[in-house]
Amino acid sequence: MNGPRRIEYLERDTYRQRRYRDAARALPVFATILFFLPLFWDWEAGTGIRPSVLIVYLFGMWLALISLSALISYLIRFSDGDSRDSPTEGDDR
Repeated sequence: MNGPRRIEYLERDTYRQRRYRDAARALPVFATILFFLPLFWDWEAGTGIRPSVLIVYLFGMWLALISLSALISYLIRFSDGDSRDSPTEGDDR
């Protein structure tokens, strides 16, 4: 028989900081998928997709991804969680 399960507990701030960092790592993959998405559009079937729609889509995604990365960067930098990147007092790095 197995003993009681050990439950790991992370502080809320540390947990959020890790999720923000995970989001920052996943953002380039998400962006790549979104930028390659127009390659799968059906250009020949009279659906009305014109090159102007593609330009608006690309610049809209570009603006949205810049905004999202700025927000994630702000959340990582100014959250009260894990501050392992900043030296502590008396640290001679």
